[in-house]
Amino acid sequence: MSGFAADLKPILRLFLAERRRALLLGAALSAATVTAGIALLGLSGWFITATSLAGLSTAAAVTFDVFAPSAGIRLLAIIRTAARYGERLATHDATLGVLAALRERLFRGFAEPGAAGALHYRPARLLFRLTADVDALDSLYLRILVPAAVAVGAALVSSLALGLMHPLFGLCFGLLLAGAGLGLPLIAGRAARNHARRRAHGIEALRSRTIDLVAGQTDLLMAGRISSQKEAIAAADRYAACADDRLNRIETGLTFGFGLVSALLLTASLLAVAALAEAKLITAPVAALGLLVAFAAVEPFAALRRGALDLGRTLLAASRIAPRLAVVVPPEPVAPPMPGYAFSLGDVCAFHEGSTAAALKDIDLALRQGERLAVIGSSGAGKSSLLALLAGELPARTGSIAATTATLLTQRTELFEDSLRGNLTLADLNASEARLHDVLAAAGLLADIGAMPQGMDTRLGEGGLGLSGGQSRRLALARLFLRDTPLWLLDEPTEGLDGATARDVLGRLSAMAAGRSLVIATHIRREAAIADYIVVIEGGRISEISRRGEAAFEKALDRLRPD
Repeated sequence: MSGFAADLKPILRLFLAERRRALLLGAALSAATVTAGIALLGLSGWFITATSLAGLSTAAAVTFDVFAPSAGIRLLAIIRTAARYGERLATHDATLGVLAALRERLFRGFAEPGAAGALHYRPARLLFRLTADVDALDSLYLRILVPAAVAVGAALVSSLALGLMHPLFGLCFGLLLAGAGLGLPLIAGRAARNHARRRAHGIEALRSRTIDLVAGQTDLLMAGRISSQKEAIAAADRYAACADDRLNRIETGLTFGFGLVSALLLTASLLAVAALAEAKLITAPVAALGLLVAFAAVEPFAALRRGALDLGRTLLAASRIAPRLAVVVPPEPVAPPMPGYAFSLGDVCAFHEGSTAAALKDIDLALRQGERLAVIGSSGAGKSSLLALLAGELPARTGSIAATTATLLTQRTELFEDSLRGNLTLADLNASEARLHDVLAAAGLLADIGAMPQGMDTRLGEGGLGLSGGQSRRLALARLFLRDTPLWLLDEPTEGLDGATARDVLGRLSAMAAGRSLVIATHIRREAAIADYIVVIEGGRISEISRRGEAAFEKALDRLRPD
């Protein structure tokens, strides 16, 4: 339970920070609606009974005041209607505002450097969580917190009203109503929690597998895996349907339980008011009032039924979203290197988030300004981790780092469904037209863009659809050229390109890098050949450093994949 409270705390803190007044106003109006409804039903019962009894006697009929009770009934009806309308406006407006703020906070979190890796490896799952989990949290206020608070308030009001007839009657009724009314939803919520989680996981798997089928249908067809993927989708659908069936059974049982408890409470209340009336402790109109108050007080607890079934889904959503709402302490700025150096690393150890194994261990390395360094090693040895460390995306746990401003060109070319100009100016929003033409020419892409009917305003599809692989890489290269930083970090810059295109891209890159420092993570000979130094990384440690002209340098080149 403490874990659930820890997950809910940042969610509730965000709720109160964004729309505190509107949320409290909505809860107050909801309570006013229920209280007015209880009073309206009770007063109506008293008035009808008292009027009928007054009609039995001419003297009583003449003296009976019909105006005050009828005015009270009309007033309570108006209050109930107005409060209900205001409650709908306040609660839904506040909830939508809070969810909008929550989405904004999550989007800002996904824009952090450390989130890029998670978005790259699990885009469908994170997209589902961004939509479904946020939507699930609207139940927290509308179907759990407010109905529970209002139900407890209704139990308290009815207990006080019935306590005026007889203290023991009011106390017993309030305790039984609160105990059974809150106990049943808690029992149902506990029983439904795992099934709600399974349903959420099933729908998540269903969506992600369907996306995989649509996005990768060509590859699946060539591999003969279309049928197995369809079966995987059907299995996820059956899993979610099974959880739905269990939740429906729990809802049926909860509905039956509420009906049974309501019948028992009303029967007990009827017997109690009858006994009090027979003992002349209350009149018949007051007995009618008490019975109808008891009847109206049970109704708010039925609203907890939906919240009980959504409790598991809400807690799951809170547990997945809460960590992303934590206040992120900005990392300490990287110290500038000594004059004449691009970076220097001293006894650095670094870990990826959530990993207990060090990605880099005892790294001692320095590079002078204008020099070029190639980092080689097997897959998973730590090449990309070293680039991420220099780019500021991987924090060092121990050791010292001093580095100049760097730009990282990843192996994957990230292009967006936007114009060529929009994709290019991500590197510099204020770049002039002449500057854009210069970097496109330097990347060897200006002629290709000039041949397009709309030039740089040509729209690209998802992932840069509309450009060939070589053109996409050249566009990423032009974006790198537009970032005028003294240190460029390149992760296999020509991987996936044909030999001629790769050599042309590498030549243009080498020419534009004059005066800058380069760090290239590679396993291809042509990329390492332009370096002044080669560093060999094995298991996160530097095992060898060689300089151009040394025999070890040529030996390291021979270990790499030829062009």
